[in-house]
Amino acid sequence: MNRRTLACTLGFLLLTSVAAAQGVTAEADITAGRSTEGVNAAGTQLRLFGAVGHDWRMSAEVTWAGNFKNRESDAFGAAYPYDRSVRPMEVFVERALPKAERLATIRIGRYRDPFGISGRSDHAYGGFTRAPLIRYGTNWALSNTFMTTGVDALIGRPALSVEASVGASQDEGQARRPDALALVVRTQGYWHSTIVGVSHMRSRPSMHGSYVQGPMVFTGIDGRWMRGGVQLRGEWVDGRPFNGVATRGGYLDLIVHRTGMGPLTLVGRVEKLDYDAGPFSAYYHRVVVGGRYQATRAIGTQINVLHQPAGLTHGHRNVLDASVTYTVRF
Repeated sequence: MNRRTLACTLGFLLLTSVAAAQGVTAEADITAGRSTEGVNAAGTQLRLFGAVGHDWRMSAEVTWAGNFKNRESDAFGAAYPYDRSVRPMEVFVERALPKAERLATIRIGRYRDPFGISGRSDHAYGGFTRAPLIRYGTNWALSNTFMTTGVDALIGRPALSVEASVGASQDEGQARRPDALALVVRTQGYWHSTIVGVSHMRSRPSMHGSYVQGPMVFTGIDGRWMRGGVQLRGEWVDGRPFNGVATRGGYLDLIVHRTGMGPLTLVGRVEKLDYDAGPFSAYYHRVVVGGRYQATRAIGTQINVLHQPAGLTHGHRNVLDASVTYTVRF
């Protein structure tokens, strides 16, 4: 067990003991999935969250997940690494400091980098089985399992706020940055039904080799619009995973859950990623359609059909992913 995993495990156990004393909510997910790309997957997540003491809240999660047969595929990797290991993920405490017409929040611990649309639930439970191309770490861009152990502070007003995170990178998954200083700054504002954010990240590269020189630097813009059960959201990023190359790309999601659809949510995504690196360049496009069906309060299913002209890991241009999740809360 490495130092990162040991430290997070100890933190998780400490928060678990505090949670037991405070009566914090516990939630567990068990998921099984199958992809025609040649992937069988299974995973479980355990989360604790709720109030602990005066004005403080806590969140802690530990996961185990395995991607069997085709380990190179990004199937079912929307928010968790599928590497057949027990992984403590986010472990933090936070406190809101409310004042009239102002926002102020501080978070301490290990958390997902607050770059763009970064929340676990944004990607794991919205109806998509895979992370966007720009958020799958081996694609020379970001990763949904980029983590920082440090301090995150947000200040502003409901209509406009600034958030800053500083600490040490402590990532999970295949793409891991060294345990070195990581900085993320994000500004977000809203107007009527539209939310727009701008983020900037600077850290050490997640790629390794003698050719990897200089910092990882990315700037992104993200937006969300919702009305009448229809949501549009997306991100665009531009930057470099290290000096001498460039990555840019983004995605646009359509999520539909209107009155009368009952437990069904329909989703669609168009996305692209361009990696400019001379003879090692790569250019990907992908289209996804599918949905989520909440059969009962405890059982949900997700089905996605993907089309990628350049082909996926095993050369398939068209792939179907399907998964079932059982959730229990106590």
